Amino acid sequence: MDSSMKSINPNKHLKEQFVSNLTGSSMLEIFVLSAIFPMLILLRHAIGICKIDHVTNETSSKKKDTSPLVSRNQRIYIVTMIIDFLSIVLPITLLCTVLAEWTYVNGALFILMLLLSISSKRHGSSWDQEEGVHSLRTYVSSYRVFMMLITCICILAVDFKIFPRRYAKTETYGTSLMDLGVGAFVLANSLVSHQARGISSMGLRSVLSSTSPLLILGFARLVFTTGVDYQVHVGEYGVHWNFFFTLAGVAVLTSIINVSPKYCGIVGSLVLIGYQVCLMSGLNVYLLSAKRGTDIISQNKEGIYSIFGYWGLHLIGVWLGNTLLFEKNPDLRTNRWARKRVWIMFLFFWCLTLILNSYVERPSRRMCNLTYVTMVLATNLEMLAIIMLSDYIPGGKVSLLEQAINRNLLAVFIVANLLTGLVNLSMDDTLFVLPGTALVILIGYGFITCAAAAFADYNGIKLKFW
Repeated sequence: MDSSMKSINPNKHLKEQFVSNLTGSSMLEIFVLSAIFPMLILLRHAIGICKIDHVTNETSSKKKDTSPLVSRNQRIYIVTMIIDFLSIVLPITLLCTVLAEWTYVNGALFILMLLLSISSKRHGSSWDQEEGVHSLRTYVSSYRVFMMLITCICILAVDFKIFPRRYAKTETYGTSLMDLGVGAFVLANSLVSHQARGISSMGLRSVLSSTSPLLILGFARLVFTTGVDYQVHVGEYGVHWNFFFTLAGVAVLTSIINVSPKYCGIVGSLVLIGYQVCLMSGLNVYLLSAKRGTDIISQNKEGIYSIFGYWGLHLIGVWLGNTLLFEKNPDLRTNRWARKRVWIMFLFFWCLTLILNSYVERPSRRMCNLTYVTMVLATNLEMLAIIMLSDYIPGGKVSLLEQAINRNLLAVFIVANLLTGLVNLSMDDTLFVLPGTALVILIGYGFITCAAAAFADYNGIKLKFW
């Protein structure tokens, strides 16, 4: 009997080849994309349409009752969420697909629109925005939400030809939009981690307990992909490893080696430098080789060894979070001070990335080498730096969609992964779908993902995974 008849996923090998042997795009394009995406948030804040009062029952808000039950205007909530979707999620989808060939033109247009919006509001009577009204944590929340939205859209879009191959994950060395995903996730978590907040670290047993959901998700993904013969590019993490195991591994390593937040920057840098020395001493050849032994380490060499790079990234993120967000000295926690620091650091890390790329080693997500880590820091701090310009945006407030996704960040990612799997299993021919059909599917997928976040937010549901 034909083996393809036995498989739930007959086009598995074609789909794996579709995302293999890719080299990515240029650093300049990644730089421009990292500027365009956060400008969408600024434009949405500047529009200021359909601001919603989350608690419409004012009498209940004055009571000291801590009950989570509040009255909301359902119609206004839905309308506001749809506007957020159309002004944030839809443009991201278009920029990653049909508008991808005009990246630099898009960047210029977005800057022009933003300047016109600011100029028109500044000279209007409706501008009541004062600089400094946003908290530093609000900036980070917006950045984390936006990073998650981009990731969720890309994980399905990459299975269609409408998604440029240069944005898909690179095979060995290179820079691409999707390469930044796992690194951005690690950095986003480290910025607001217990360690960054100066909370005493948990013991190994407590950490294992708190990371058990990640381990469960990791094993569930392994069982699912094996059971339905789902396409998995082995060169990404290894035979059995996946993204959730990496997050859990970083958490366990952090608990075993407890480092004070103020020293995390130094320790993280030393870890990354030491790991890079090992890579250049021959470890990189081993990790990039297609040969694998029968032992568990050799089978999952990319995922296991890259933990050291992600751990170094995590430690630097902890230091950044502790310095920028949880600094005990109130004089050093002003928006103006933090904004300058973030802008200086994102420019510094971009310069460092260019130097490392030319004289040390090109970025490699597969190994999580030093150049890849500095590029993740550069692009993510760039997005955060641009979002921090919200203080200068007239009428700028956090959008409803941002609030909804921020309440259940990892849950939204899990929903997106489940939907991605369902789409791939229900459509054997994602590689041959026409651009118009693919775009409709991606927009519908994004809408359902946002609707799930909105449903949870409206009903006060908050899922805590660790």
